[in-house]
Amino acid sequence: MSEVNFEGAGRPLGKLEQELISSYMAKGVSRRSFLVRGSYLGLSAAFLGSIVAACGDDEEGGGDSGGAGEVKEGGTLRVASQRPGSPLDPVGMDNLGTYTVVSTCLEYLCGPGEGAALAPMLAEEWSPNDDGSVWTFKIRKGVKWHDGGELTAADVVATLDRLSVGNLAAYIVEGAATAVDDSTVQVTLNAPDGQFPYQLSVYNPQSLITPADFATGTVLNDRKTGTGPFKLESYDSAIKAVFVRNDEYWGGKPKLEKVEFIFSDDIDTQINGVIAGEADAIVLFAVVGGDALLNNGDVTVESVKGASHRQLWMNTREGNFTDVRVRQAVALGIDRQQLLDVVLQGRGVIGNDHPIAPTYEYFDASQAQRTRDIEKAKSLLAEAGKEGLAVTMFVPDLVEIPQLAELMQSQLKEIGMDVTLNVISTDTFYDSWCKVYDSTNEPAGCDGGEEFGIVDYGNRGTPDVYLVKAYSTGEWNSAHYVSEEFRAAVAAYQAALTVEERKAPIAEIQRIANEDVPYVIPYFYDSLFAYKKNVAGIRATGLGHFYLNSAGFTS
Repeated sequence: MSEVNFEGAGRPLGKLEQELISSYMAKGVSRRSFLVRGSYLGLSAAFLGSIVAACGDDEEGGGDSGGAGEVKEGGTLRVASQRPGSPLDPVGMDNLGTYTVVSTCLEYLCGPGEGAALAPMLAEEWSPNDDGSVWTFKIRKGVKWHDGGELTAADVVATLDRLSVGNLAAYIVEGAATAVDDSTVQVTLNAPDGQFPYQLSVYNPQSLITPADFATGTVLNDRKTGTGPFKLESYDSAIKAVFVRNDEYWGGKPKLEKVEFIFSDDIDTQINGVIAGEADAIVLFAVVGGDALLNNGDVTVESVKGASHRQLWMNTREGNFTDVRVRQAVALGIDRQQLLDVVLQGRGVIGNDHPIAPTYEYFDASQAQRTRDIEKAKSLLAEAGKEGLAVTMFVPDLVEIPQLAELMQSQLKEIGMDVTLNVISTDTFYDSWCKVYDSTNEPAGCDGGEEFGIVDYGNRGTPDVYLVKAYSTGEWNSAHYVSEEFRAAVAAYQAALTVEERKAPIAEIQRIANEDVPYVIPYFYDSLFAYKKNVAGIRATGLGHFYLNSAGFTS
């Protein structure tokens, strides 16, 4: 299919873009799907909106988060936040507390758009070739680094080279990104991927763009740089991070003069800080213990629906959970509806032990939902020789997870398991999850953690990060799960260029993960954040990002 010019597109459109537009005009895809898919193909929101309008679809879309009222210039916004659980290393960070701080000054090629859509950030536009194996990104001109110099294609190429040996190893090799000129980067993938821009966006937090000479392992508090609306002024991992306004921000001078992220591992302390006036906003909180915010007339609470979830990992390689019958027994021993009702008070949906959330348009709703079966669970433990299994569950002291663990502990006792809880501060917990990330044991990567525990996974616009990092490779694979059948299904999913083509491999992914149960996924939760009524303009992603370039006080 040859390239075609559409008025308003700003560039000739290739095969993938033409097929999407044709499908939408023929009512083959929904408005939401059209906007999301168009965004990752690099079509502008304005152009997509013109097609929607031409088709007479007047369904209203969402906007940025934040309160109403004109934002005034000046002031310091104080934000209650989870303590960073790792150094401020853009490549090596692995938790929401660190994402919050680092993404305040560093930025992605692709930013958050409407819903799960993408929007231009450091890349003004992007486009694929006909099979999605080569992507071209136009880099925004005139962007300045906080510590001097302008952003160029060389910075992007160097960043992708650093990521090619770890975070993006499943997608590119070193040298895959080349600078066509100072403001154009071309990326050749290991295999076709019609959604690759998501890997260079907020939904892959480690893909932040750093300067060309930013050595691997460098931490942001040692080199205070970035392109974002705020510059890091000071950082104490136990107390707070202070940012000052970047008057030369490419997106326009921010309204706020300063931003302070005030750290605590204790969610009650964070919530009480907002209520007492010691903080103006909170990055993330749970329904359990959150009544003081949910029922407060001086506070606005918003939620981000998506794929955020908790994984109960079980080591499939060695220890108590190598027999699939033991893992299935655990999955059958929990009461998901009770977990949803008690821990989330209904603010979420039940999970089925795979990371494909119902919000994804290719989700297979025909798969039977696993429900609690105490007798079957007891029988499986007996068959595996694990009656009376005693094990320790390692849990981060994070939002609702301790309450989730306590209820799971009680439920698993009914199938004969003796579970001891070890609740750990987030600044050390992740060593219990993945102590090292360079192990050569298959699956190479994450290793040295405990055999049983709960870990947090934030919202993603596509499930690629979950499927690749937690299941297919070793990078975040705390279950040490290896399945060639699963890997083949993931490869087929990534090679698919349309929603229809993705449905069959996604159905296989759901089936295999549900049967093998390397992870129990009890629910997908709504991410809650809050701010005072006199605050407006905050944009949250459900993944720790708290975008404040348009934020400020209305009074």
